[in-house]
Amino acid sequence: MAGETDSGRPAPGAILARVAGAIGIATEGAALSLGLAIFGIILIALGLKSVGAILVILAIPIALFFRDPERYPDRTENVVISGADGKVTDISDASFPGSTGRLYHRVSVFMSPLNVHVNRAPVGGEVTMVEHTAGEFRAAFRDDASEHNERNLIAMTDAAGRMFGMLQVAGYLARRIVCRLRARDRIQAGQRIGLIMFGSRVDHFFPSEYRVTVSLGQRVRAGESIIGAIEQ
Repeated sequence: MAGETDSGRPAPGAILARVAGAIGIATEGAALSLGLAIFGIILIALGLKSVGAILVILAIPIALFFRDPERYPDRTENVVISGADGKVTDISDASFPGSTGRLYHRVSVFMSPLNVHVNRAPVGGEVTMVEHTAGEFRAAFRDDASEHNERNLIAMTDAAGRMFGMLQVAGYLARRIVCRLRARDRIQAGQRIGLIMFGSRVDHFFPSEYRVTVSLGQRVRAGESIIGAIEQ
């Protein structure tokens, strides 16, 4: 079975994922925060109380950064859900990344280090492409960050064949983009799909027949806030 070793015992990665889920943080942060805390406790037991206490204290903000609360969208049909927590910093019309064809609505959400950094799928459907591009680490809120920064493009289509895009953009503090998807994966709106570490940004691309339902400066939540909708 997936997540088990040949002996039938849970694989270390599966155990870590269960622990991370139980304490409400992303798996990517569980090893780091728990490792620091355990090592700190060992040092305290060995008499190195000051150093051990510092490590235990450091584990707390790291765990908070990787927090991963449960989210459930109220609607999933004919809407686009925010893939990131943070502030809407740009609303414009732009070509789909890598193309010069039709224009899509683009809604950019900037995540500060204080926001939840787990990203979620904006729509349900099928992943058609995942493309990582190496780049610089400029401030993610700059307009040109999506062209020059380290980034990861996820393209997807819904049941009606409409194309959507989600661009994960690393910021000046971020040095790692995590994407758990591959081409041909089936996804559900609001499901966890990855994260970006520290200050970063997500650009959402969706068809022009949708109406943008957010405004500049508005705060949104991944997996809950609706950023686009088709009028019924």
